Amino acid sequence: DSTPVLTFVAHSGSACCTALTKSSSRLLATGGDDCKINLWSVSNAKCIMSLSGHKSPVECIQFKESDEQLASGSQSGTLQVWDVEAAKVLRTLVGHRANITSLSFHPYGFFLASSSMDTNIKVCVCESARCVFLSLCGHTQAVRSLAFSPDGKWLASASDDSTVKLWDLTLGKTITEFTSHSAAVNTIQFHPNEYLLASGSADRTVKLWDLEKFTMVGSLEKDTTPVRCVHFSLDGSCLFSGSTDSLRVFGWEPDRCFDVVSVGWGKVSELSVSNQQLVGVAHQASMVSLYAVDLKKVKMTGSAVIQGSAQQNEPSTEPKGTKGVALRRNYVRPTTTCSTQRRSPSEDEQSSAEIHDMKDYNMIFQPKNPMARTPPKMSELFLAPAEGQFLRVCLSVCLSVHTRSPPNEHGFISEEDALSQITKGHQTMIAILSSRHKNLQNVRMVWARDDLKSAFKMAVSMNDFSIVVDILNIINNQTALWKLDLCTEVLPQVEKLLQSKYESYVQTGCSSLRLIMNHFWPLITDTLKATPSVGVDITREERHQRCQLCCDHLKKLSVLVKAKASQVGRNGSTFWELQLLMVPLDDTL
Repeated sequence: DSTPVLTFVAHSGSACCTALTKSSSRLLATGGDDCKINLWSVSNAKCIMSLSGHKSPVECIQFKESDEQLASGSQSGTLQVWDVEAAKVLRTLVGHRANITSLSFHPYGFFLASSSMDTNIKVCVCESARCVFLSLCGHTQAVRSLAFSPDGKWLASASDDSTVKLWDLTLGKTITEFTSHSAAVNTIQFHPNEYLLASGSADRTVKLWDLEKFTMVGSLEKDTTPVRCVHFSLDGSCLFSGSTDSLRVFGWEPDRCFDVVSVGWGKVSELSVSNQQLVGVAHQASMVSLYAVDLKKVKMTGSAVIQGSAQQNEPSTEPKGTKGVALRRNYVRPTTTCSTQRRSPSEDEQSSAEIHDMKDYNMIFQPKNPMARTPPKMSELFLAPAEGQFLRVCLSVCLSVHTRSPPNEHGFISEEDALSQITKGHQTMIAILSSRHKNLQNVRMVWARDDLKSAFKMAVSMNDFSIVVDILNIINNQTALWKLDLCTEVLPQVEKLLQSKYESYVQTGCSSLRLIMNHFWPLITDTLKATPSVGVDITREERHQRCQLCCDHLKKLSVLVKAKASQVGRNGSTFWELQLLMVPLDDTL
């Protein structure tokens, strides 16, 4: 389960987002910083069609429940709604002033919800170019995930401000706000039947919220890395949680972890269930990888309790009401739904579709008929490779990463040729990594003997920026280790990182800057604005000096961030987010 079943180059630049069709997970859409949307057959990673219409990187895509429409959002804040069967754009929507971060189709109407780095949420009428049904304001940072309730009456939103909000679409206002997460909330999903909402966060927890009493009924805290996506099973009996290194299967009331599956999928962005397989999609640079977990081998009931009265060595008991009877109200869905009306794009909407494989296109998109989305009973998307082929598959995937081309393009090469390609420059890399390991060991010794600040200063003195990045990548995820005097040492290095030619270095520097702004800027401003005390207070004076030094560095960084916020791609999105976060610096202290 830890090896991708398919890995392929999705775009000429970086792949920014992915989306699977809702009905069967047979079709995958990817958006990239080449401004294109590519549609792929999941079973063989063949590009069926490319859609061109955006003028800036495509950063968010989402299929409608019925799969015949696709919405896409760009870095410039523009939305487009596509008819994927007719291979044309239906409408271009405007309204946001920054990157689109999340999209969600209303289950029973022509409405499309979108969120942005500008912190706002808009609900638009898909059939109109400028009609905004609702504009919802309340989050203080970027909104990362949106979801309509199954009955279409509510909209849930998750944000970097650590909150989850529930909106009443009829009243156009917040019903309630959930604030138990301690870091950015990355993903949310409604239970398919019951009044229950799940949220996953960068604080490594999954929380479940009762939507009748508006209380938290579960806090699942076994993930070791930030939770990137959550997905209820088809019957709603369990919840799948995808983090960087694993898949976890949870139950609740009482909180239980049924199973943990080690899956090194990294930036997993999508989870979907197709028959007896859970399909995960991850992307890194221009590559997209698909993973398939055999659910027949995964425990989905009856494991130990994480929190509650039961112990690890005791059999778990099912809570009252779980056998065929819901613990809370079920959604009442409308008896009729709105049919899709196709409209031709207006003359000023320039878009094009390039169909790469007419045979596959005709097989998936049947003219004048619904899309062929229903698979044969019990058929699976991916077949496990025969044991004798497993090594060749792995070598082919590894080689595709080095050559930047998909495995399908060059087939299964011989093991000798593959190993020869992979081991080029191996000895040089071993020497570099050995030196780096030795330096990190020295830094670790100083950290254990003295303190983190001394260890960080030693890392800087080594003139090997990779060591500085390694240390920051460790402490960026451990807020408790940070102190004000450490910020004075880190900020000058952040300035260098933000100007690096390496994207990973830039992202590390941005993470450190975001942490300092979120956790130390209130202290800095309060200290600098405080009325001077009477008499000599050496501790206060030292704190004031550190705060002034940090403030000076942050003002310089604010200018740098503003200059880079117009970049395209992942770095541009991050700089734009930081620019919004650093707005208070415009007020001179």
